[in-house]
Formats: sequence, structure tokens, C-alpha cells
Amino acid sequence: MIKACDLVRNQIVSIDGAPHVLEELRVSTPSARGAATLFRFRFRNILTKAKLDRTCKGDDKFEDVDFSRREVEFLYEQQGMYTFMDREDFTQFELDKDALGEQAQYLAEDMEDLRALIVNGRAVAIELPASVTLTVADCEPTVRGQSATARSKPARMQTGLVVQVPEYITVGERVRVDTRTGEFLGRA
Repeated sequence: MIKACDLVRNQIVSIDGAPHVLEELRVSTPSARGAATLFRFRFRNILTKAKLDRTCKGDDKFEDVDFSRREVEFLYEQQGMYTFMDREDFTQFELDKDALGEQAQYLAEDMEDLRALIVNGRAVAIELPASVTLTVADCEPTVRGQSATARSKPARMQTGLVVQVPEYITVGERVRVDTRTGEFLGRA
């Protein structure tokens, strides 16, 4: 059991028998004497992706979840099923597009540096790195004389993700994209 006051971001706990990851944490310290400090949490159900807001006192307890993180490689996507390979024992597993949600737009074939979250022996989610390298599949052509400080334009990556990039970026270039915000970080 873990006390509410000991929880940190990205920690995984069991709520009503389902694994939840802590996304946000706010602490409210009361001004009145003797009043309890309140902890406001935003959890996300790992299996259903549903949000859950909870307000607790510091002594409230949460159940631990038996989980592990494994290094995996994304192999390919076929008919909405995404196939991954464990980098330690080379076993393969699949997750559907619904389980991945928006993360699917950041997955390019043969991508490494991913982690699978294993709960009760089953892969339930993928953790992306902070940034990924993707190839520009389609964008407006570059106009002669544009500089690095020019305006931005939308570019579609090979995964279907649309990112605002500087006007000097052309089709076929590899760019780094922030997986948390979806923003262009630079050329790769």
C-alpha cells in the first residue's frame, strides 16, 4: 500500500482493480489551523484510457500494481494491429489502435527506444521517448529565398501525423518531433 502523500507523477496504482497511472498532482494546503492538506490527483486508466480525478488526504492509501517495463521495438502495423517485439527475449505481441490512441501517430516501422508496460504478464501500453524522428511525406514546396526564420507550414509525416514545420523543410527530410506536444524540434 502507498500513501497518497508519497505518490509521484507516472506512478502506477490500482484503483477499483484496474491499473491507473498518475498524470497530474496538485497539493492544496489549507490556511486554517488543524485542517488537512488535500492532494488532488488526475489518473488515467491504462486499459481504457479514461481519466479519473480523485481528492484525498495524505494518509489515504492506494494499492500497488505488479508491473514491469520492457524494452521493445515497433515492427509494423497491419489492419489496425501494431506488432512489437521484446528486445530481451524476442517475443512478439500486438496492440490495437484503440489501445495506443494518439501514440500510434508517432510510431514508424523498426522504431526502437520504446518501453512496453507489462501488467499481469500482458502488455497493456507503450511508453514513447520524449522525441521521435519521422520522415516528411507531404508538404507544400519550398519557395526560393525563404530563410530559417520564415513562417511555418503543415507537413504530414509518414505515420499520418501533421506537424507545423518551418517553410524550408521539404518532402523526404527527417525531423525530430516532441511526443508530448506534437511540436517540431528540428532536423534529424
